[in-house]
Amino acid sequence: MENSYIENKDYQGLDFRVEKLSSGEYELCIFKDCIFSNLDLTGFSFTECEFENCDLSNAFGKNISMRDVIFRNCKILGFRFDQCNPFLLSFSFEDCILNFTSFYRLKIKGTKFVNCKLQNADFTESGLSLSVFNKCDLTGAVFQNSDLTSVNFENSYNFEIDPEINKLKGAVFSKNSLAGLLTKHQLRIK
Repeated sequence: MENSYIENKDYQGLDFRVEKLSSGEYELCIFKDCIFSNLDLTGFSFTECEFENCDLSNAFGKNISMRDVIFRNCKILGFRFDQCNPFLLSFSFEDCILNFTSFYRLKIKGTKFVNCKLQNADFTESGLSLSVFNKCDLTGAVFQNSDLTSVNFENSYNFEIDPEINKLKGAVFSKNSLAGLLTKHQLRIK
C-alpha cells in the first residue's frame, strides 16, 4: 500500500478511531480537537505539524517521524516517543499532559516543555542538554544517566534528580526546588 503525502491541510474535530487517517507523510498540517487515542501510527511522518487540543493517549507505533512538531494543550498519556524515528526528531510541548510517556535514550537537545504534567515520565539515558522545563510537574519522572547539561528547571517542581548519576553542569534550579536534588540523602530541609 502506497503512503499518502498531505501538505497544508487542517483537520478539526475528527475522531480518527472512527474516521481513518491515511498512513503517510503530513507536512505543515494542523490537527485541532482531534482524537488519536489507541491508534497505531507506525510509519507516519509529521513535519512542521501542529497538534492543538488533541488526545493522543496510548497511541503507539514504531518509526514515527516527528520533525519540528508542536503540541499545545494535548493529552498524550503513555506515548512511547522512544519508539519514534530518532533522525531529526524534534518537538515542543505547551500545556500538555504527558504522564507515563517515555523519552528513553532519546537525544532531544533543546526541547521545550512549558506548563506540562510529566508525571512518571521516563527520561532515562536521554540527552536533554539546553532543554527547558518551565512550570512543569515532574512528580515521579525518572532521570537516570541523563544529560541535563544547561537544562532549565527553574520554575518546575516535584522532581527528584540525583546529581551523582546525571550530568547537571550548567543546569538551572530555583533555590526553592533544591530539595529535589537531595532526596536520596533523606535530609530535612526547612
